[in-house]
Amino acid sequence: MNDPKASPPADPLKPYKERFESHDRIPAKGRDREDIFQELSVMAEEENARWQTGRVSGTFYHAGEDHRAYLNKVFALFSHENTIQFDLCPSMFKLESEIIAMTARMLHGDAAAARTPEEQVCGTVTSGGTESILMAMKAYRDWARQENGITEPEIIMPHTAHPAFDKAGQYFGIQMVHVPVSEPDFRVDPKMVEDRITSNTVAIVGSAGNYPYGLIDPLEHLSEIALRHDIGMHVDGCLGGFILPWIEKLGYDIPPFDFRLPGVTSMSADTHKYGFALKGTSVVLYRKNIFRRHQYFNIPDWPGGMYASPTASGSRSGGLTAATWAAMVYLGEEGYLKAAGAIMAVADEIKNGIDTIPELALIGEPTFLISFRSDDVDVYHINDFMKSKGWRFNVLQLPPALHFCVTMPQTFIAGIAGQFLKDLREGVKYAQSKEGTTAETTALYGMAGTVDGNRQMTEIMYGFFDYLYSL
Repeated sequence: MNDPKASPPADPLKPYKERFESHDRIPAKGRDREDIFQELSVMAEEENARWQTGRVSGTFYHAGEDHRAYLNKVFALFSHENTIQFDLCPSMFKLESEIIAMTARMLHGDAAAARTPEEQVCGTVTSGGTESILMAMKAYRDWARQENGITEPEIIMPHTAHPAFDKAGQYFGIQMVHVPVSEPDFRVDPKMVEDRITSNTVAIVGSAGNYPYGLIDPLEHLSEIALRHDIGMHVDGCLGGFILPWIEKLGYDIPPFDFRLPGVTSMSADTHKYGFALKGTSVVLYRKNIFRRHQYFNIPDWPGGMYASPTASGSRSGGLTAATWAAMVYLGEEGYLKAAGAIMAVADEIKNGIDTIPELALIGEPTFLISFRSDDVDVYHINDFMKSKGWRFNVLQLPPALHFCVTMPQTFIAGIAGQFLKDLREGVKYAQSKEGTTAETTALYGMAGTVDGNRQMTEIMYGFFDYLYSL
């Protein structure tokens, strides 16, 4: 193995290229286990150190080293179990059915049943938020085709909704109709949604909260629209689904966002985010089983035997299911409330501090995810400065803005909010000193918003992926 203590890499995107052996074929003779483990340990330790500082927005929904060790231990018990083999691995359907039931209860699935007895909220466990959204969109497409004969389905979504919806549209041949958001609150206008409904509309979408700004769309109004037009309504709670219920219980003013709203027919909620499970798990829920059945897949006449699966995935490691279940029943309501309280304490301090910086303006009414912009300085210069201090914001465009999503790692570092605000104020001064110059961050986003520019950006990103996959 090469010396892991080498000088900084020439290419930061491929920092291990000169330090460790590259494999472009299976080795003729396998390497030593300890050698392999040591190499991987170096990578893991270096990468863990980057986010354990508490300076990274979102991404790492880590509930502490003890919790991670516990989940890894549980995962190891079921790492070779296969969730699709229900006859050989009956534990998987026991655990997944309970994950679904617990998530449904957290998101007030009981309210749906209380209103209409046949509306028993149900769902499946998926490999992540994207798959949850893909499955819900496929279900609406197929439901509308069977029930209403719609062959050219349309789904209306705020422009701020996650790109996974557009991915679903591309994959499944659904026309995704975008509704712009505007100042001052950057939430979708329900009237603009309703104005876009046609005879081909099968569902509408709202976020709780949306990824760019962390804001909750006016879901009560969208629910009324869905009921009025007898169409589906999906609430994307991939980001907020496992924290908003607890923030609400802590006394924060959170509008109804779940199955308490009668027009909501499906929801997605990521267990791997604020559910504090391992990456690779999410839950998609439906108000009634007719929608879920349109998610399923079955081919009865395959020569290899009848093949059926409830989600897009085939085989999945049972370790992820077991770890998700273990996280939920270990933390309990008490643990989730404690985590939400700690997260909001940091988020509130950051929000209140940003409010005291005259050059910056919060976008909307944020909760745990704080986005801000500026009419006085270039926020991309601020991002350049904060990056030099080790902070990793999420960079927004149209309009230029930054956001920072508070997770548990921020709660483990004493004084992290104060340091954030100190560096942010210095970042504003830095941006003022750079007036009239182009920020490094700007170069990435400067071409967006035009047909040619977007085409060029797409080619750049595809080339970027190609490069990352190269040796």
